[in-house]
Amino acid sequence: MPLPRYKVHGRAFAHIAAFHPELTAFRRELHAHPELGFEEHYTAQRVVESLKAFGVDSVHTGIGKTGVVATIRGRSDTQGRMIGLRADMDALPMTEQNDFAWRSTRAGLMHGCGHDGHTAMLVGAARYLAETRQFDGTAVLIFQPGEEGFAGAKAMVEDGLFDRFPVDSVFAMHNWPQMRPGTVGVNPGPMMASADRVTIEIAGKGGHGAHPYQTVDPVLVAAHIITAVQSIVSRNVRAIDSAVISLCAMQAGDLGAFSVIPGQATLVGTVRTFNPEVQAMVERRLNEVCSGVALGLGATAHVKYERIYPATINTQSEAHFAADVAQRLVGHEHVDRSMDPSMGAEDFSFMLQVKPGAYLRLGQGADNGVGSCFLHNARYDFNDEVLPLGAALHASLIEQGMPLAA
Repeated sequence: MPLPRYKVHGRAFAHIAAFHPELTAFRRELHAHPELGFEEHYTAQRVVESLKAFGVDSVHTGIGKTGVVATIRGRSDTQGRMIGLRADMDALPMTEQNDFAWRSTRAGLMHGCGHDGHTAMLVGAARYLAETRQFDGTAVLIFQPGEEGFAGAKAMVEDGLFDRFPVDSVFAMHNWPQMRPGTVGVNPGPMMASADRVTIEIAGKGGHGAHPYQTVDPVLVAAHIITAVQSIVSRNVRAIDSAVISLCAMQAGDLGAFSVIPGQATLVGTVRTFNPEVQAMVERRLNEVCSGVALGLGATAHVKYERIYPATINTQSEAHFAADVAQRLVGHEHVDRSMDPSMGAEDFSFMLQVKPGAYLRLGQGADNGVGSCFLHNARYDFNDEVLPLGAALHASLIEQGMPLAA
């Protein structure tokens, strides 16, 4: 396999590049065997087998159900420091439309977000760190289950992750198809939004479609609510803040009953924010607007608001440190230190609520189209070209965060 086309500095990258073909084979094996959150038994087994083969100091399984944690001690441990590195392992419930040899072998399941690549990069970092041990302290490698909506990070934290492995800081990274290979992005603040689920239950009075005056039409009420809630962001959220309200699905009546006005309608959607005060205000206004619109039309509306993932907020010191580490690898011109946050969500946020740390983005989209298909697309695939850089970035966070004494 040819070396990546981008230029990377440092011994970690050169060392890892030598086993790039093996990392690629491992990543593609995981891609062919996707598993949903808390079902990553095959993936966890392969991770454990690889870690033990590399000679890590300890491997712990079953943390947060199917999570795996490994530790690697450096050549010395004068300060008693620990740094955590996290990779997510789970896939998505979607059907792959690729036709390459390593496409999913499991119907309706697909690695459509690159967690196979994230896992492979951290496995690659583990091999390098175990073989070289050029640091002073302990590296804690966290292979997390259930990022895609299952809050696997929360499950690991609640299962005592940081009690058993009291890291000083924790880092994670995610591939980003909108950035070129050889680039890294970070922000000393918000990186990903919170993700909340909204369910709006509308109760009216059903009846004959030819006699609507005898009914309270919940479909009409739903239509007004869909329009009205869009005023919350435009008229209640400051222009310098950010919020998204999307009502994404509606269920009412029976498609075969074209002349029946139903008695109920349900709307489901999501709210994305960065600021907890904005989040609370949006929740309050949703209740007020939905209840008010329904009341004005003779119906009732009940809003169920569920806070799923908090916002992913980097701590400034760790974000600046991670950017410095990336800059030494790829050069300052290839590191975006003030990357725009995404309104997507990430459960690494639960770890950042407990420990300082940073979440980075790793470019993977090439001009030839490889790796450029966006996340959660049926034709997505992780770009294997960036495996050595991602692994080297993980390893460099350890080496530069816990350097050996001169």
